Amino acid sequence: MKQFPVIFGGVFATFALSFIGLAMVPQLQIGNLQPFVDEDAGDIYPINAGGQAAQGRKVYIAEGCVACHSQQVRDEQMGADLARGWGDYKFPRRTVARDYIYDQPVLLGSMRTGPDLTNIGSRQSNPMWHYLHLYSPRYVTPGSIMPPFRFLFEKRKITGQRPDDALDLTGVEAPEAGYAIVPKPEAKALVAYLLSLDHSHALKEAGEAEPAAAAQPATSK
Repeated sequence: MKQFPVIFGGVFATFALSFIGLAMVPQLQIGNLQPFVDEDAGDIYPINAGGQAAQGRKVYIAEGCVACHSQQVRDEQMGADLARGWGDYKFPRRTVARDYIYDQPVLLGSMRTGPDLTNIGSRQSNPMWHYLHLYSPRYVTPGSIMPPFRFLFEKRKITGQRPDDALDLTGVEAPEAGYAIVPKPEAKALVAYLLSLDHSHALKEAGEAEPAAAAQPATSK
């Protein structure tokens, strides 16, 4: 029992030092990060996406998209993310802490059953592509293993002019004559969120990044 204070003190010190090193030090280092501001160019990054994109983020979480898709581009020493074009093929760079300062919670993800979505908003900027992809993934990406999210859409009878947001489907995917497949508000919000995902802005802490001539945009699944 004489050694109990020493043992207890050692255990307490171990946990205390671990907490300081793993929690407090990172909080002091990056806990108060602010957006990058270039006063000369009037440039601010990142911008807190609100409105429809914020609602779409909730849909992204509710539908479990984070289970199959990541939102982090690793450094060249950690993997081939940049070579795959996941760091944005126009201006590839790894992601850094500043990219996520408005994300609560941060949707880094731990699985890549599908490709990384960090910069899907810049890789695929056409909303209709995303609608088609959500409704029938293999319609736009043959061989995709992503499940369809058809419950985010509805079949609507056309009365008068065809809806502007009706999906351009052909073949077996096309609805019967006189009807159109249109996105529900949840689908529109989710696509708005996906389009907001663009972390390709140049940042000093991300290191120097130059356009990679050989890199091509990755195909989303």
